[in-house]
Amino acid sequence: MYKNIVPRVAAIHDLSGFGRSSLTVIMPILSTMGIQVCPLPTAVLSTHSAFPDFHFHDLTNEMSPIIAHWKRLDLRFDAIYSGYMGSAKQIDILRDFIRDFHHEEQLIVVDPVLGDNGKLYRSFSSEMIDKMKELVCVANVITPNLTEAAFLLDEPYSENLTEAELKEWVKRLSAFGPQTVIITSAPVTGNRGKTSVVAFNSTDKRYWKVVCDYMPASYPGTGDAFASVITGSLLQGDSLPIAIDRAVQFISIAVRATFGYNYQPSEGILLEKVLSSLNAPVQMSSYQLLD
Repeated sequence: MYKNIVPRVAAIHDLSGFGRSSLTVIMPILSTMGIQVCPLPTAVLSTHSAFPDFHFHDLTNEMSPIIAHWKRLDLRFDAIYSGYMGSAKQIDILRDFIRDFHHEEQLIVVDPVLGDNGKLYRSFSSEMIDKMKELVCVANVITPNLTEAAFLLDEPYSENLTEAELKEWVKRLSAFGPQTVIITSAPVTGNRGKTSVVAFNSTDKRYWKVVCDYMPASYPGTGDAFASVITGSLLQGDSLPIAIDRAVQFISIAVRATFGYNYQPSEGILLEKVLSSLNAPVQMSSYQLLD
């Protein structure tokens, strides 16, 4: 069977002209990690949605013709990686795309973008939660934040979940279908100055946790950056805990590099200053294997 000389990823996300998020974050990260990115934009925006009065152009009607051309070219993707989906119809198009381009060795990563800080994004309704539940069923890896995990599980959002409850959540999410579930922005019991990533792999039934310092700043696009490093690391052959370590360390470096400047957070992390760190070995393995 034909194998790509360079690993190739189909990235189904939106594209913002200004503000480091979605494809403007995903493409440089994966390219730096030695992976070819083939973008399939779901929408084009003048800026990401944290800026007021942004211009938005929906590309739903353009997705199928692009996919049809890729079919005629008989393209083979080592991974399919999705993020923000603007509508239920786009999710249906993506599910058909995954079905039509599927092969056994393929990695399918779904970042189930629905909301943050306990709230659903303004443009979404409960229909999107239901459609996202369908989409995660066909993924190998999902990377919800705590809010999105709560929506997928029909659970109330809480910043006070215990480690045992987080383990239960990742295991329940894996029952939807994905072998690997990674919840970001997870609380650390009794320590408000820390945040964590908790993961479960249903193949070996192991739970993993990486703890990092909480920085009092919010930068759009960090979720996109995190999921992109996870995707790149797994394609490079890293183990799940090393992939999580690599992603957490990269985000931590990027946030620290950005935080010291008098800088508008809505512009996102100063990605260009830290991209080269992706080619460095993991500095220190901080993952924990949970009982």
